[in-house]
Amino acid sequence: MNERLFGTSITDIIKKRISVRTYMDRPLTPELKEKIRKFFPVLTGPFGGNLRFDLLESNILKESNLTLGTYGVIRGASTYLVAVIEKGSRDLEDFGYLLEKMILFATSLGLGTCWLGGTFKKSEFGKAIKQKNQEILPCITPIGYPNSKKSLIDSAMRFTAGSKNRKEWNQLFFSGNFDQQLSKAEAGKYLIPLEMVRLAPSASNKQPWRIIKDNNKNHFFLKHTKGYSKFMAYDLQRVDMGIAMCHFELTAQEQGIKGKWEISDPGSISKPLDTDYVVSWVEEV
Repeated sequence: MNERLFGTSITDIIKKRISVRTYMDRPLTPELKEKIRKFFPVLTGPFGGNLRFDLLESNILKESNLTLGTYGVIRGASTYLVAVIEKGSRDLEDFGYLLEKMILFATSLGLGTCWLGGTFKKSEFGKAIKQKNQEILPCITPIGYPNSKKSLIDSAMRFTAGSKNRKEWNQLFFSGNFDQQLSKAEAGKYLIPLEMVRLAPSASNKQPWRIIKDNNKNHFFLKHTKGYSKFMAYDLQRVDMGIAMCHFELTAQEQGIKGKWEISDPGSISKPLDTDYVVSWVEEV
């Protein structure tokens, strides 16, 4: 199903996706813009949140005295994929899920992207997309042709983010409860979906997701980084959970695993400190 949607294997796309901060100074072709706009006929997340997006051209907005600033983090980008979502109890999770799906589609087209959560002028981007009172704008991404020549700030951020230094499997995935690590052999058909979660992008590469495999269910928990969201406009680790859900679901579907997201009581599972239950993937049996 995903090969028809993305044109190639979703696992290949996930492995290919990297954060691109330096772009060629070249606008997207009309054909690519049309493909992106047509990709989602309906933008509704797993929790029912409705996303609205637009492709914003920085040169056109200058005529309206709007400056789409990213504090020097992004160089050369002329187009931004900007999205807002209606406020709701799981709005940030829905936002992460939907925008990551769009980012993966952009990757399949050979385009570069980069999640930005705290390094852009929210008010300017909000004005540009005509953000409404009931909408939030947690993150954006530039979208364009990657430049092989990296800026100094790009190289520095790539080094400090340490995206290659991801947590090990046994730190993220568990069997039945948090006291029992999940082996790769135990994961069975969920080996690839879980590994694609491990490869998912996250704010400051904190990888806050923790997953417990429990028979035909995979329970998703959020391990909060203490004090991380204190100075942020939004809890970006909830956005990270939506990104993880997107990777898991798309890969599971590609593996032929049928299931759905449910708020399903994980029972008497004892949680570590600063860890909250989010959702469960329930496989059809």
